[in-house]
Amino acid sequence: MTAPPLIEVDEAVVIDLKQKLLDPSTTLPEKYRILFSLRNVKGAAAHNALELALKDESALFRHDVAFCLGQRQDAQAVEVLTSILHNADEHPMVRHEAGEALGAIGTEDCLVPLQEHLNDAVLEVAETCQLALQRIEWLRDHPDAANEESPYYSVDPTPALPTSTPTEELRAMLLDEKNRMFDRYSALFALRNKGGKDAVSALGAVFGACSALLKHEVAYVMGQMQDSQAVDFLTQVLKDSAEHAMVRHEAAEALGAIADSITVGLLRDFAKDPEPIVAHSCEVALDVLEFEQSGQLEYADKGPAGNDVGVEAPARRPICPCRG
Repeated sequence: MTAPPLIEVDEAVVIDLKQKLLDPSTTLPEKYRILFSLRNVKGAAAHNALELALKDESALFRHDVAFCLGQRQDAQAVEVLTSILHNADEHPMVRHEAGEALGAIGTEDCLVPLQEHLNDAVLEVAETCQLALQRIEWLRDHPDAANEESPYYSVDPTPALPTSTPTEELRAMLLDEKNRMFDRYSALFALRNKGGKDAVSALGAVFGACSALLKHEVAYVMGQMQDSQAVDFLTQVLKDSAEHAMVRHEAAEALGAIADSITVGLLRDFAKDPEPIVAHSCEVALDVLEFEQSGQLEYADKGPAGNDVGVEAPARRPICPCRG
């Protein structure tokens, strides 16, 4: 349940990326490319650049910055993430991501802020904090799992159940509204790791569930899987204006990650959606789609002269690269 190690780069590269990130003329897709580079870079300079990015005007971008701070599992980020979680005026999706990031970092300092929001007025924030605390508790009981690397290069909100678990059993666990969210998530990640038509079908059935948090995570993992069999499910979600914005935004980014040419027109249409989070997600997804179709391996800005500041890994989010 750990991400690949952060890498050392020349500080001049980080300074260049930071300047681009803060330049008012830098487009949102360009900011994402910079973000996914800084996410992988070790050291205070990269961390400070990410903290400054939390002041961006785009709630979508701020939430992905919080996501990346969690994926880095750097305890330096606990203070700023706690501040975001406590800020009731911040967008709920950003607060949710801050809570999830605290769970990913998992130090003692993360416990109190998460406990304080177990019954937050925003359901998605409350559910996120419950999951984050349960993740930390689970790792305490299973310390050897802390060093396991995800097949998708991500720090997941819960451990995955074994892929040897029958798909129908995982599907039943995932769809049962009476089950703990932690257990449903564990089934979700097992299905992601199994892959294939039946797994995608089971995941797609979740879009009829009650929890927006669970549905948004399903859309996220569909983007990680990059399986074209998920396109119909994701398209229906994106088109549903009554669906929660955090679910629709993940669906848009997942469609971009899958890189199916038939989705281009759909993403262009919804880049004009009245909900900014959805519109911005489509804008970024189109950029990811263009990147995927160009045959390039990494969705990232490598700084001056193409310095190597990334790792070869499947695209999330960006696929939130980019979660969530």
